Amino acid sequence: MTNRLMLSFLLALACLENPVNGQIPPPGAEAYFESGNRHLRNGRMKQAIEEFKRALKLAPKNPYYMKGLGIAYLAHNDFKNAIEIYRKILEINPYYVDARNDLGTALILSGKREEGKQEILNAFQDATNPTPEVSARNLGQAFYEERKYAEALQWFQASAARNATYPDAHVGMANALISLGRLEQAVVQLEQAARDTREDPEVVLALGEAFLRAGRFTDARQRLEQLIEKEASSPRGRRAAELLKAIPK
Repeated sequence: MTNRLMLSFLLALACLENPVNGQIPPPGAEAYFESGNRHLRNGRMKQAIEEFKRALKLAPKNPYYMKGLGIAYLAHNDFKNAIEIYRKILEINPYYVDARNDLGTALILSGKREEGKQEILNAFQDATNPTPEVSARNLGQAFYEERKYAEALQWFQASAARNATYPDAHVGMANALISLGRLEQAVVQLEQAARDTREDPEVVLALGEAFLRAGRFTDARQRLEQLIEKEASSPRGRRAAELLKAIPK
């Protein structure tokens, strides 16, 4: 869960530089924030934390800067400080739904799973939530990790229902179906997901692996080779190459 959720956090950093309530950040604050973003995207978490802190010294109640710091704490496995910063954000702005979703994730990663799931559920049910599919997917992943596959499947389905082009929802749904012993249904679902997501690489990789599990070796080879051709050097491409070795010649 940690890696996939962290990736979703990094992708969600876009547009965080917008001023709050029309207020212009003090001189230098935005530069520190952008520097923190760059460090975060490049995996330099300690440097990111320091830069976000510098930005917050100049604008201590800017929830966007605080969110960046919270993400950096999470990526650094500092769950205590992440939880604290997200609670501060919600004190300033109780309607900042992304922060509530992130607080839930921080609580889950810290071991407070039930409290964390409740926060994410609250985020999902909030009518102002801009990305309810992400909240539903995160709930699905939490249940999946607990091996509650039927509940996980329901939440992944809810995620896909909110956004049919969201790859993580479809991959999670397939994983839950496979764990429930419904491999053939997972294959059919992933074939449709590949169409819905315009051949998203994560979905294509999951489909290739599902074909392999189902003994459909020709289909598996075709999908895995397709992925390798597009991105051989990426983690997905390397995983596809490993799976390809398992296909009988």
